[in-house]
Amino acid sequence: LQFVESGGGLVQPGGSLRLSCAASEFPLDYYTIGWFRQAPGKEHEGVSCLSTTDGSTWYASSVKGRFTISRDRAKNTVQLQMNNLKPEDTAVYYCTLVPNPLHGSWKVVPVDDVWGPGTQVTVSS
Repeated sequence: LQFVESGGGLVQPGGSLRLSCAASEFPLDYYTIGWFRQAPGKEHEGVSCLSTTDGSTWYASSVKGRFTISRDRAKNTVQLQMNNLKPEDTAVYYCTLVPNPLHGSWKVVPVDDVWGPGTQVTVSS
């Protein structure tokens, strides 16, 4: 299962970006997609997740209220709208499969440890 991330770039603090996660080989139905990020010298950090089964979502506390995850069924993609970006949001952003939530409980870890190329987000003035 492979994903391709896109939409990153350089933006000033307070700006916005919209990331896209595409799966070309399989439909996203019944999967849960997670966005992660990795800043230099740090581990991968869960940012947001979307269950395509019931539409439920999860956000890290650091991005809640600023980021919105959504799905484009026609394009078979999952987007991450990022508003009011901060320098600490600077990282390479990845998407991957995570376990489906169980009774509202989320396990925000990748199903496997295979990461795509990601997309670089840099927030700087």
